[in-house]
Amino acid sequence: MKFGPVSPKDAIGSVTVHAIRQGSLVLKKGTLIGPDEVIAMLHAGVTEIVVARLDEGDLSEDIAAASIANAIAGEGVEVERAFTGRANLFAAKAGVLIVDREAVDRINCIDEAITFATLPAFKAVVEGEMIGTVKLIPFGIEAALRDRAIAALRDSKLRVAPFTVKRVGVVSTMLPGLASKVIDKTIRVTEDRLAPAGASIIAERRVPHDQTRLSAAIRELSDLGAELILVFGASAIADRRDVIPAALEDVGGHIEHFGMPVDPGNLILIGGIGAVPVIGAPGCARSPKENGFDWVLMRLLAGIKVTRADITGMGVGGLLMEIVTRPQPRVATEGEGNRNIAAVVLAAGRSTRMGGPNKLLAELNGKKLVRTVAEQALASRASPVIVVTGHQHKDVERALEGLDVQFVHNPDFADGLASSLKTGIAAVPDSANGAIVCLGDMPLVDTRTIDRLIDALSPDQGALIVVPVNDGRRGNPVLWSRRLFGELMVLDGDFGARYLIAKHAEAVAEVEVNSRGPFLDIDTPEALMKAREQPPLPALKLPPRSSN
Repeated sequence: MKFGPVSPKDAIGSVTVHAIRQGSLVLKKGTLIGPDEVIAMLHAGVTEIVVARLDEGDLSEDIAAASIANAIAGEGVEVERAFTGRANLFAAKAGVLIVDREAVDRINCIDEAITFATLPAFKAVVEGEMIGTVKLIPFGIEAALRDRAIAALRDSKLRVAPFTVKRVGVVSTMLPGLASKVIDKTIRVTEDRLAPAGASIIAERRVPHDQTRLSAAIRELSDLGAELILVFGASAIADRRDVIPAALEDVGGHIEHFGMPVDPGNLILIGGIGAVPVIGAPGCARSPKENGFDWVLMRLLAGIKVTRADITGMGVGGLLMEIVTRPQPRVATEGEGNRNIAAVVLAAGRSTRMGGPNKLLAELNGKKLVRTVAEQALASRASPVIVVTGHQHKDVERALEGLDVQFVHNPDFADGLASSLKTGIAAVPDSANGAIVCLGDMPLVDTRTIDRLIDALSPDQGALIVVPVNDGRRGNPVLWSRRLFGELMVLDGDFGARYLIAKHAEAVAEVEVNSRGPFLDIDTPEALMKAREQPPLPALKLPPRSSN
Protein backbone atom coordinates (compact mmCIF):
# COMPACT_ATOMS: atom_id res chain seq x y z
CA MET A 1 0.00 0.00 0.00
CA LYS A 2 1.28 3.44 -0.94
CA PHE A 3 0.86 6.30 1.50
CA GLY A 4 1.68 9.96 1.11
CA PRO A 5 0.84 13.36 -0.43
CA VAL A 6 -0.32 13.66 -4.06
CA SER A 7 -2.09 16.20 -6.25
CA PRO A 8 -5.87 15.83 -6.62
CA LYS A 9 -5.49 14.60 -10.23
CA ASP A 10 -3.14 11.83 -9.10
CA ALA A 11 -5.44 10.78 -6.25
CA ILE A 12 -8.09 8.92 -8.29
CA GLY A 13 -8.58 5.43 -6.86
CA SER A 14 -7.03 6.37 -3.51
CA VAL A 15 -8.72 7.10 -0.18
CA THR A 16 -8.31 10.22 1.91
CA VAL A 17 -6.18 9.75 5.03
CA HIS A 18 -7.48 12.90 6.73
CA ALA A 19 -10.74 14.81 6.53
CA ILE A 20 -10.58 17.73 4.10
CA ARG A 21 -12.45 20.94 4.89
CA GLN A 22 -11.83 23.93 2.65
CA GLY A 23 -14.52 26.49 1.92
CA SER A 24 -17.72 24.60 1.21
CA LEU A 25 -15.84 21.37 0.48
CA VAL A 26 -16.01 18.55 3.01
CA LEU A 27 -14.45 15.15 2.32
CA LYS A 28 -14.48 12.66 5.16
CA LYS A 29 -11.51 10.55 6.12
CA GLY A 30 -11.54 7.32 4.10
CA THR A 31 -13.38 8.79 1.11
CA LEU A 32 -12.64 6.99 -2.17
CA ILE A 33 -11.42 9.62 -4.64
CA GLY A 34 -13.13 9.65 -8.07
CA PRO A 35 -13.41 12.23 -10.86
CA ASP A 36 -16.16 14.17 -9.05
CA GLU A 37 -14.05 14.49 -5.91
CA VAL A 38 -11.08 15.71 -7.98
CA ILE A 39 -13.20 18.44 -9.62
CA ALA A 40 -14.58 19.52 -6.23
CA MET A 41 -11.08 19.77 -4.74
CA LEU A 42 -9.76 21.80 -7.66
CA HIS A 43 -12.68 24.22 -7.41
CA ALA A 44 -12.02 24.58 -3.68
CA GLY A 45 -8.35 25.36 -4.31
CA VAL A 46 -6.96 22.13 -2.85
CA THR A 47 -3.53 21.47 -4.36
CA GLU A 48 -2.32 18.52 -2.33
CA ILE A 49 -3.85 15.76 -0.19
CA VAL A 50 -2.52 12.79 1.75
CA VAL A 51 -3.92 9.50 0.45
CA ALA A 52 -3.54 5.76 0.78
CA ARG A 53 -3.57 3.61 -2.36
CA LEU A 54 -3.86 -0.16 -2.41
CA ASP A 55 -1.28 -2.10 -4.40
CA GLU A 56 -1.99 -5.24 -6.33
CA GLY A 57 -2.57 -8.03 -3.79
CA ASP A 58 -3.78 -5.64 -1.10
CA LEU A 59 -7.20 -5.72 0.58
CA SER A 60 -9.15 -2.72 1.80
CA GLU A 61 -9.59 -2.35 5.55
CA ASP A 62 -13.28 -3.27 5.45
CA ILE A 63 -12.83 -6.38 3.32
CA ALA A 64 -9.93 -7.58 5.48
CA ALA A 65 -11.74 -6.93 8.77
CA ALA A 66 -14.93 -8.60 7.57
CA SER A 67 -13.20 -11.72 6.30
CA ILE A 68 -11.22 -12.17 9.53
CA ALA A 69 -14.30 -11.59 11.68
CA ASN A 70 -16.37 -14.08 9.70
CA ALA A 71 -13.62 -16.67 10.03
CA ILE A 72 -13.58 -16.11 13.82
CA ALA A 73 -17.36 -16.28 14.31
CA GLY A 74 -18.57 -19.63 15.56
CA GLU A 75 -21.84 -20.95 16.92
CA GLY A 76 -24.09 -18.29 18.38
CA VAL A 77 -22.10 -15.36 16.95
CA GLU A 78 -23.14 -12.82 14.32
CA VAL A 79 -20.88 -10.36 12.44
CA GLU A 80 -21.90 -6.79 11.73
CA ARG A 81 -21.05 -5.23 8.36
CA ALA A 82 -17.53 -3.82 8.48
CA PHE A 83 -17.13 -0.05 8.50
CA THR A 84 -13.98 2.09 8.74
CA GLY A 85 -11.90 -1.04 9.16
CA ARG A 86 -13.92 -2.43 12.06
CA ALA A 87 -16.08 -5.57 12.12
CA ASN A 88 -17.97 -6.14 15.38
CA LEU A 89 -19.17 -9.52 16.60
CA PHE A 90 -22.40 -9.97 18.57
CA ALA A 91 -24.05 -12.73 20.56
CA ALA A 92 -26.87 -14.27 18.54
CA LYS A 93 -28.33 -15.82 21.70
CA ALA A 94 -27.95 -15.64 25.46
CA GLY A 95 -25.24 -17.86 26.88
CA VAL A 96 -21.63 -18.03 28.00
CA LEU A 97 -18.82 -16.69 25.82
CA ILE A 98 -16.21 -19.29 24.89
CA VAL A 99 -12.85 -17.76 23.98
CA ASP A 100 -9.56 -19.44 23.08
CA ARG A 101 -7.04 -17.08 24.67
CA GLU A 102 -4.13 -18.54 22.73
CA ALA A 103 -5.91 -18.11 19.39
CA VAL A 104 -6.66 -14.46 20.19
CA ASP A 105 -3.00 -13.91 21.05
CA ARG A 106 -1.85 -15.60 17.84
CA ILE A 107 -4.01 -13.28 15.71
CA ASN A 108 -2.76 -10.17 17.50
CA CYS A 109 0.84 -11.29 16.98
CA ILE A 110 0.51 -11.59 13.18
CA ASP A 111 1.07 -7.91 12.45
CA GLU A 112 0.46 -4.58 14.13
CA ALA A 113 -2.10 -3.83 11.42
CA ILE A 114 -4.53 -6.46 12.76
CA THR A 115 -6.17 -6.29 16.17
CA PHE A 116 -8.78 -8.54 17.78
CA ALA A 117 -10.44 -7.94 21.17
CA THR A 118 -13.12 -9.87 23.07
CA LEU A 119 -15.05 -9.77 26.31
CA PRO A 120 -13.60 -11.96 29.10
CA ALA A 121 -13.79 -15.70 28.56
CA PHE A 122 -16.82 -17.40 30.14
CA LYS A 123 -18.68 -14.13 30.57
CA ALA A 124 -22.45 -14.51 30.57
CA VAL A 125 -23.87 -12.54 27.64
CA VAL A 126 -27.32 -11.67 26.40
CA GLU A 127 -28.63 -11.75 22.86
CA GLY A 128 -27.41 -8.76 20.87
CA GLU A 129 -24.50 -7.99 23.19
CA MET A 130 -21.22 -7.02 21.52
CA ILE A 131 -18.67 -9.71 22.37
CA GLY A 132 -15.69 -8.95 20.13
CA THR A 133 -14.27 -6.65 17.49
CA VAL A 134 -11.73 -6.92 14.66
CA LYS A 135 -10.09 -3.61 13.85
CA LEU A 136 -7.66 -2.93 10.98
CA ILE A 137 -5.28 -0.09 11.79
CA PRO A 138 -4.24 0.99 8.24
CA PHE A 139 -6.54 1.55 5.26
CA GLY A 140 -5.53 -1.74 3.76
CA ILE A 141 -3.26 -4.74 4.24
CA GLU A 142 -1.64 -7.42 2.12
CA ALA A 143 -3.99 -10.29 1.45
CA ALA A 144 -1.29 -12.61 2.74
CA LEU A 145 -1.53 -11.02 6.21
CA ARG A 146 -5.29 -11.60 6.24
CA ASP A 147 -4.71 -15.23 5.28
CA ARG A 148 -2.16 -15.67 8.08
CA ALA A 149 -4.62 -14.25 10.63
CA ILE A 150 -7.31 -16.71 9.55
CA ALA A 151 -4.82 -19.59 9.62
CA ALA A 152 -3.80 -18.61 13.16
CA LEU A 153 -7.27 -19.51 14.37
CA ARG A 154 -6.60 -23.24 13.82
CA ASP A 155 -10.35 -23.87 13.93
CA SER A 156 -10.67 -22.09 17.30
CA LYS A 157 -13.90 -20.18 16.90
CA LEU A 158 -15.37 -17.50 19.14
CA ARG A 159 -18.70 -18.96 20.19
CA VAL A 160 -21.57 -18.58 22.62
CA ALA A 161 -22.58 -21.69 24.53
CA PRO A 162 -26.35 -21.31 24.99
CA PHE A 163 -27.98 -21.71 28.38
CA THR A 164 -29.44 -25.21 28.46
CA VAL A 165 -30.18 -25.83 32.14
CA LYS A 166 -33.65 -24.54 32.97
CA ARG A 167 -34.82 -26.48 36.06
CA VAL A 168 -33.08 -25.52 39.30
CA GLY A 169 -33.70 -26.87 42.78
CA VAL A 170 -32.76 -24.92 45.91
CA VAL A 171 -32.18 -26.17 49.46
CA SER A 172 -31.64 -23.77 52.36
CA THR A 173 -30.49 -25.09 55.72
CA MET A 174 -31.62 -23.40 58.91
CA LEU A 175 -30.15 -22.75 62.34
CA PRO A 176 -31.58 -20.82 65.29
CA GLY A 177 -31.10 -17.09 64.72
CA LEU A 178 -31.33 -17.27 60.92
CA ALA A 179 -34.41 -15.23 60.04
CA SER A 180 -36.73 -16.64 57.40
CA LYS A 181 -36.64 -13.30 55.60
CA VAL A 182 -32.92 -13.85 54.93
CA ILE A 183 -33.82 -17.02 53.06
CA ASP A 184 -36.69 -15.21 51.33
CA LYS A 185 -34.27 -12.59 50.09
CA THR A 186 -31.81 -15.27 48.98
CA ILE A 187 -34.51 -16.88 46.87
CA ARG A 188 -35.39 -13.55 45.25
CA VAL A 189 -31.73 -12.82 44.47
CA THR A 190 -31.30 -16.31 43.03
CA GLU A 191 -34.38 -15.96 40.83
CA ASP A 192 -32.96 -12.72 39.47
CA ARG A 193 -29.65 -14.46 38.76
CA LEU A 194 -31.34 -17.29 36.90
CA ALA A 195 -33.72 -15.13 34.85
CA PRO A 196 -31.25 -14.01 32.13
CA ALA A 197 -30.47 -17.68 31.47
CA GLY A 198 -34.15 -18.54 31.15
CA ALA A 199 -33.88 -20.82 34.17
CA SER A 200 -36.22 -20.96 37.15
CA ILE A 201 -36.55 -22.58 40.56
CA ILE A 202 -38.80 -25.62 40.25
CA ALA A 203 -38.75 -26.48 43.96
CA GLU A 204 -37.37 -24.99 47.17
CA ARG A 205 -36.80 -26.78 50.44
CA ARG A 206 -35.87 -25.44 53.89
CA VAL A 207 -34.45 -27.99 56.30
CA PRO A 208 -32.45 -27.95 59.54
CA HIS A 209 -28.67 -27.73 59.19
CA ASP A 210 -28.41 -31.48 59.57
CA GLN A 211 -26.72 -34.05 57.33
CA THR A 212 -29.62 -36.51 57.28
CA ARG A 213 -32.32 -33.93 56.57
CA LEU A 214 -30.18 -32.21 53.94
CA SER A 215 -29.41 -35.50 52.20
CA ALA A 216 -33.11 -36.25 51.91
CA ALA A 217 -33.80 -32.79 50.44
CA ILE A 218 -31.03 -33.13 47.83
CA ARG A 219 -32.34 -36.54 46.82
CA GLU A 220 -35.90 -35.21 46.59
CA LEU A 221 -34.91 -32.34 44.30
CA SER A 222 -32.96 -34.72 42.10
CA ASP A 223 -35.99 -37.02 41.85
CA LEU A 224 -38.17 -34.02 40.95
CA GLY A 225 -36.07 -33.45 37.84
CA ALA A 226 -33.81 -30.59 38.91
CA GLU A 227 -31.00 -30.14 36.39
CA LEU A 228 -28.95 -28.13 38.92
CA ILE A 229 -29.15 -28.05 42.71
CA LEU A 230 -28.06 -25.08 44.83
CA VAL A 231 -27.49 -25.48 48.57
CA PHE A 232 -27.42 -22.36 50.74
CA GLY A 233 -26.07 -23.25 54.16
CA ALA A 234 -27.06 -21.50 57.37
CA SER A 235 -23.38 -21.85 58.25
CA ALA A 236 -20.47 -21.52 55.83
CA ILE A 237 -18.78 -24.74 54.70
CA ALA A 238 -15.62 -25.07 56.77
CA ASP A 239 -14.27 -28.45 55.66
CA ARG A 240 -14.87 -31.29 53.20
CA ARG A 241 -16.34 -33.22 56.13
CA ASP A 242 -18.83 -30.47 57.01
CA VAL A 243 -22.62 -30.91 56.80
CA ILE A 244 -23.15 -29.95 53.14
CA PRO A 245 -20.35 -32.03 51.56
CA ALA A 246 -21.15 -34.94 53.89
CA ALA A 247 -24.82 -34.82 52.88
CA LEU A 248 -23.90 -34.81 49.19
CA GLU A 249 -21.70 -37.87 49.56
CA ASP A 250 -24.36 -39.53 51.71
CA VAL A 251 -26.72 -39.65 48.71
CA GLY A 252 -24.06 -41.08 46.43
CA GLY A 253 -22.87 -37.76 45.11
CA HIS A 254 -19.30 -36.62 44.58
CA ILE A 255 -17.22 -33.54 45.38
CA GLU A 256 -15.36 -32.02 42.45
CA HIS A 257 -13.64 -29.23 44.37
CA PHE A 258 -13.97 -27.25 47.59
CA GLY A 259 -12.84 -23.63 47.70
CA MET A 260 -11.82 -21.23 44.95
CA PRO A 261 -9.22 -18.47 44.45
CA VAL A 262 -11.95 -15.87 43.84
CA ASP A 263 -12.77 -13.34 46.51
CA PRO A 264 -15.59 -12.98 47.39
CA GLY A 265 -16.56 -16.59 46.80
CA ASN A 266 -13.80 -18.59 48.47
CA LEU A 267 -16.01 -21.07 50.34
CA ILE A 268 -17.78 -22.68 47.40
CA LEU A 269 -18.32 -26.41 46.96
CA ILE A 270 -18.76 -27.96 43.52
CA GLY A 271 -19.93 -31.51 43.06
CA GLY A 272 -22.77 -33.54 41.69
CA ILE A 273 -25.26 -36.33 42.14
CA GLY A 274 -25.22 -38.45 39.01
CA ALA A 275 -25.29 -36.04 36.07
CA VAL A 276 -26.84 -33.24 38.12
CA PRO A 277 -24.36 -30.56 39.26
CA VAL A 278 -24.60 -29.43 42.90
CA ILE A 279 -23.20 -26.16 44.25
CA GLY A 280 -22.67 -25.54 47.95
CA ALA A 281 -23.05 -21.77 47.74
CA PRO A 282 -20.70 -19.40 49.57
CA GLY A 283 -22.25 -16.75 51.81
CA CYS A 284 -21.69 -14.03 49.22
CA ALA A 285 -24.16 -15.81 46.92
CA ARG A 286 -26.94 -14.24 49.00
CA SER A 287 -25.86 -10.85 47.63
CA PRO A 288 -26.80 -9.67 44.12
CA LYS A 289 -23.28 -8.34 43.57
CA GLU A 290 -21.00 -10.30 41.26
CA ASN A 291 -18.87 -12.87 43.06
CA GLY A 292 -17.22 -16.23 42.42
CA PHE A 293 -20.56 -18.02 42.66
CA ASP A 294 -21.67 -16.28 39.46
CA TRP A 295 -18.62 -17.51 37.59
CA VAL A 296 -19.46 -21.13 38.37
CA LEU A 297 -23.24 -20.84 38.12
CA MET A 298 -23.28 -19.35 34.61
CA ARG A 299 -21.00 -22.05 33.22
CA LEU A 300 -23.14 -24.80 34.68
CA LEU A 301 -26.32 -23.21 33.34
CA ALA A 302 -24.72 -23.39 29.88
CA GLY A 303 -23.95 -27.08 30.36
CA ILE A 304 -20.21 -26.44 30.69
CA LYS A 305 -18.52 -28.79 33.13
CA VAL A 306 -16.50 -27.00 35.82
CA THR A 307 -13.42 -28.96 36.86
CA ARG A 308 -10.88 -28.54 39.60
CA ALA A 309 -8.44 -27.17 37.01
CA ASP A 310 -11.01 -24.58 35.93
CA ILE A 311 -11.43 -23.39 39.51
CA THR A 312 -7.73 -23.25 40.34
CA GLY A 313 -7.16 -21.24 37.16
CA MET A 314 -9.42 -18.41 38.31
CA GLY A 315 -6.86 -16.73 40.54
CA VAL A 316 -5.71 -14.09 38.05
CA GLY A 317 -8.57 -11.61 38.00
CA GLY A 318 -10.21 -13.40 40.91
CA LEU A 319 -9.81 -10.49 43.30
CA LEU A 320 -13.08 -8.76 42.57
CA MET A 321 -14.14 -5.25 43.51
CA GLU A 322 -13.61 -4.04 47.03
CA ILE A 323 -16.46 -5.08 49.29
CA VAL A 324 -17.48 -2.87 52.13
CA THR A 325 -17.96 -5.72 54.59
CA ARG A 326 -14.20 -6.22 54.69
CA PRO A 327 -11.63 -3.65 55.78
CA GLN A 328 -9.19 -2.51 53.13
CA PRO A 329 -5.43 -2.34 53.79
CA ARG A 330 -5.51 1.44 53.85
CA VAL A 331 -8.16 1.42 56.62
CA ALA A 332 -6.95 1.18 60.19
CA THR A 333 -9.03 -1.58 61.83
CA GLU A 334 -7.40 -1.83 65.23
CA GLY A 335 -10.12 -1.60 67.83
CA GLU A 336 -12.84 -1.45 65.19
CA GLY A 337 -16.19 -2.42 66.64
CA ASN A 338 -18.99 -0.84 68.63
CA ARG A 339 -17.06 0.57 71.57
CA ASN A 340 -16.84 4.19 70.39
CA ILE A 341 -20.00 5.41 68.70
CA ALA A 342 -20.89 9.06 68.21
CA ALA A 343 -24.46 10.32 67.93
CA VAL A 344 -25.37 12.82 65.23
CA VAL A 345 -28.69 14.62 65.80
CA LEU A 346 -30.03 16.26 62.65
CA ALA A 347 -31.81 19.47 63.70
CA ALA A 348 -31.35 21.76 60.71
CA GLY A 349 -34.58 21.31 58.71
CA ARG A 350 -37.09 23.99 57.80
CA SER A 351 -40.23 22.05 58.88
CA THR A 352 -41.98 22.86 55.58
CA ARG A 353 -44.64 20.18 56.10
CA MET A 354 -45.49 21.54 59.54
CA GLY A 355 -47.20 24.54 57.98
CA GLY A 356 -45.15 27.30 59.60
CA PRO A 357 -43.64 26.72 63.07
CA ASN A 358 -40.38 24.87 63.59
CA LYS A 359 -41.47 21.38 64.61
CA LEU A 360 -38.24 20.81 66.56
CA LEU A 361 -39.32 23.55 68.97
CA ALA A 362 -42.80 22.12 69.51
CA GLU A 363 -43.40 20.73 72.98
CA LEU A 364 -44.08 17.14 73.98
CA ASN A 365 -44.54 16.26 77.64
CA GLY A 366 -43.26 19.67 78.64
CA LYS A 367 -40.06 19.57 76.53
CA LYS A 368 -39.02 20.71 73.10
CA LEU A 369 -38.89 17.79 70.65
CA VAL A 370 -35.24 18.35 69.84
CA ARG A 371 -34.32 18.43 73.54
CA THR A 372 -35.99 15.07 74.12
CA VAL A 373 -34.06 13.55 71.21
CA ALA A 374 -30.76 14.99 72.46
CA GLU A 375 -31.37 13.79 76.02
CA GLN A 376 -32.09 10.24 74.88
CA ALA A 377 -28.85 10.25 72.89
CA LEU A 378 -26.90 11.65 75.87
CA ALA A 379 -28.24 8.94 78.18
CA SER A 380 -27.14 6.21 75.76
CA ARG A 381 -23.65 4.81 75.31
CA ALA A 382 -23.10 7.08 72.31
CA SER A 383 -20.52 9.82 72.81
CA PRO A 384 -20.10 12.57 71.84
CA VAL A 385 -23.54 13.84 70.86
CA ILE A 386 -23.26 16.20 67.89
CA VAL A 387 -26.21 18.41 66.97
CA VAL A 388 -26.37 19.75 63.41
CA THR A 389 -28.21 23.08 63.26
CA GLY A 390 -29.41 25.15 60.33
CA HIS A 391 -32.86 26.75 60.21
CA GLN A 392 -33.42 28.98 63.29
CA HIS A 393 -30.16 27.65 64.72
CA LYS A 394 -30.10 30.15 67.61
CA ASP A 395 -33.53 28.98 68.80
CA VAL A 396 -32.48 25.33 68.55
CA GLU A 397 -29.32 26.02 70.55
CA ARG A 398 -31.38 27.77 73.26
CA ALA A 399 -33.70 24.76 73.43
CA LEU A 400 -30.69 22.57 74.20
CA GLU A 401 -29.10 24.95 76.72
CA GLY A 402 -27.38 23.13 79.57
CA LEU A 403 -26.95 19.84 77.69
CA ASP A 404 -23.51 18.37 77.02
CA VAL A 405 -23.81 18.45 73.22
CA GLN A 406 -21.54 19.76 70.48
CA PHE A 407 -23.10 22.12 67.96
CA VAL A 408 -22.07 22.22 64.31
CA HIS A 409 -23.87 24.60 61.97
CA ASN A 410 -24.83 23.68 58.40
CA PRO A 411 -25.12 26.91 56.37
CA ASP A 412 -26.38 24.87 53.39
CA PHE A 413 -29.32 23.28 55.25
CA ALA A 414 -31.75 24.40 52.53
CA ASP A 415 -29.99 22.09 50.05
CA GLY A 416 -31.53 19.05 51.70
CA LEU A 417 -30.99 16.37 54.29
CA ALA A 418 -27.76 15.10 52.75
CA SER A 419 -25.95 18.37 53.43
CA SER A 420 -26.77 18.17 57.15
CA LEU A 421 -25.79 14.52 57.31
CA LYS A 422 -22.42 15.30 55.76
CA THR A 423 -21.91 18.19 58.17
CA GLY A 424 -22.54 15.89 61.11
CA ILE A 425 -20.37 13.03 59.84
CA ALA A 426 -17.51 15.45 59.18
CA ALA A 427 -17.64 16.46 62.87
CA VAL A 428 -17.42 12.89 64.21
CA PRO A 429 -14.07 12.46 66.00
CA ASP A 430 -11.44 10.17 64.48
CA SER A 431 -11.63 7.95 67.55
CA ALA A 432 -15.23 6.93 66.78
CA ASN A 433 -15.88 3.55 65.16
CA GLY A 434 -19.22 4.74 63.82
CA ALA A 435 -22.10 7.16 64.17
CA ILE A 436 -25.77 6.74 64.94
CA VAL A 437 -27.80 9.31 63.03
CA CYS A 438 -30.83 10.51 65.02
CA LEU A 439 -33.56 12.69 63.57
CA GLY A 440 -34.50 15.71 65.64
CA ASP A 441 -38.20 15.18 64.93
CA MET A 442 -38.36 11.61 66.33
CA PRO A 443 -38.63 12.09 70.13
CA LEU A 444 -40.02 8.60 70.83
CA VAL A 445 -36.70 6.86 70.07
CA ASP A 446 -35.53 5.88 73.52
CA THR A 447 -32.11 5.25 74.99
CA ARG A 448 -32.66 1.49 75.09
CA THR A 449 -33.24 1.40 71.31
CA ILE A 450 -30.06 3.39 70.67
CA ASP A 451 -27.99 1.05 72.87
CA ARG A 452 -29.44 -2.05 71.20
CA LEU A 453 -28.45 -0.68 67.81
CA ILE A 454 -24.94 -0.01 69.11
CA ASP A 455 -24.74 -3.59 70.42
CA ALA A 456 -25.64 -4.95 66.97
CA LEU A 457 -22.84 -3.15 65.12
CA SER A 458 -20.24 -5.80 64.26
CA PRO A 459 -17.86 -4.83 61.43
CA ASP A 460 -15.77 -7.99 61.79
CA GLN A 461 -18.96 -9.99 61.11
CA GLY A 462 -20.02 -7.79 58.20
CA ALA A 463 -22.68 -5.80 60.10
CA LEU A 464 -21.82 -2.23 59.10
CA ILE A 465 -25.29 -0.68 59.02
CA VAL A 466 -27.80 -1.24 61.83
CA VAL A 467 -31.47 -0.34 61.53
CA PRO A 468 -34.49 -0.84 63.83
CA VAL A 469 -37.37 -2.94 62.48
CA ASN A 470 -40.97 -3.28 63.59
CA ASP A 471 -43.41 -5.63 61.84
CA GLY A 472 -41.04 -5.88 58.88
CA ARG A 473 -40.77 -2.10 58.47
CA ARG A 474 -37.45 -0.33 58.87
CA GLY A 475 -37.12 2.96 60.71
CA ASN A 476 -34.68 5.38 62.30
CA PRO A 477 -32.15 6.03 63.77
CA VAL A 478 -29.57 4.28 61.58
CA LEU A 479 -26.11 3.36 62.82
CA TRP A 480 -23.23 3.58 60.33
CA SER A 481 -19.78 2.05 60.61
CA ARG A 482 -16.86 4.36 59.92
CA ARG A 483 -16.10 2.28 56.82
CA LEU A 484 -19.09 3.90 55.16
CA PHE A 485 -18.29 7.49 56.10
CA GLY A 486 -16.63 8.10 52.73
CA GLU A 487 -19.83 7.21 50.89
CA LEU A 488 -21.96 9.27 53.26
CA MET A 489 -19.78 12.29 52.53
CA VAL A 490 -20.64 12.28 48.81
CA LEU A 491 -24.42 12.15 49.19
CA ASP A 492 -26.49 14.91 47.67
CA GLY A 493 -30.05 16.19 47.74
CA ASP A 494 -32.89 15.44 50.14
CA PHE A 495 -32.89 11.64 50.12
CA GLY A 496 -30.43 10.99 52.91
CA ALA A 497 -28.64 7.67 52.86
CA ARG A 498 -31.50 5.34 51.99
CA TYR A 499 -29.96 4.21 48.74
CA LEU A 500 -26.76 3.19 50.53
CA ILE A 501 -28.79 0.80 52.68
CA ALA A 502 -30.09 -0.84 49.51
CA LYS A 503 -26.67 -0.78 47.87
CA HIS A 504 -25.03 -2.54 50.82
CA ALA A 505 -27.90 -4.87 51.67
CA GLU A 506 -25.50 -7.61 52.71
CA ALA A 507 -24.00 -5.30 55.35
CA VAL A 508 -27.31 -4.42 57.05
CA ALA A 509 -28.19 -5.80 60.48
CA GLU A 510 -31.76 -5.42 61.71
CA VAL A 511 -32.82 -5.00 65.34
CA GLU A 512 -36.42 -5.89 66.10
CA VAL A 513 -38.08 -3.31 68.35
CA ASN A 514 -41.50 -3.40 69.97
CA SER A 515 -41.93 0.34 70.28
CA ARG A 516 -43.34 2.43 67.43
CA GLY A 517 -40.89 5.18 68.39
CA PRO A 518 -38.39 4.57 65.59
CA PHE A 519 -41.19 5.00 63.06
CA LEU A 520 -43.05 8.13 64.12
CA ASP A 521 -41.46 11.27 62.72
CA ILE A 522 -43.31 14.46 63.51
CA ASP A 523 -43.68 16.17 60.16
CA THR A 524 -47.26 17.39 60.51
CA PRO A 525 -49.57 18.78 63.22
CA GLU A 526 -51.47 15.48 63.07
CA ALA A 527 -48.30 13.51 63.81
CA LEU A 528 -47.58 15.78 66.78
CA MET A 529 -51.07 15.11 68.17
CA LYS A 530 -50.48 11.38 67.74
CA ALA A 531 -47.16 11.61 69.61
CA ARG A 532 -48.88 13.40 72.50
CA GLU A 533 -51.16 10.38 72.86
CA GLN A 534 -48.17 8.13 73.57
CA PRO A 535 -47.01 7.50 77.16
CA PRO A 536 -44.01 9.64 78.12
CA LEU A 537 -40.56 8.10 78.02
CA PRO A 538 -38.98 7.09 81.36
CA ALA A 539 -37.03 9.71 83.28
CA LEU A 540 -33.33 9.84 82.39
CA LYS A 541 -30.13 10.22 84.33
CA LEU A 542 -27.89 12.31 82.13
CA PRO A 543 -24.09 12.22 82.35
CA PRO A 544 -22.43 15.26 83.91
CA ARG A 545 -21.60 18.09 81.53
CA SER A 546 -17.98 18.04 80.41
CA SER A 547 -15.73 20.97 81.20
CA ASN A 548 -14.72 21.40 77.54
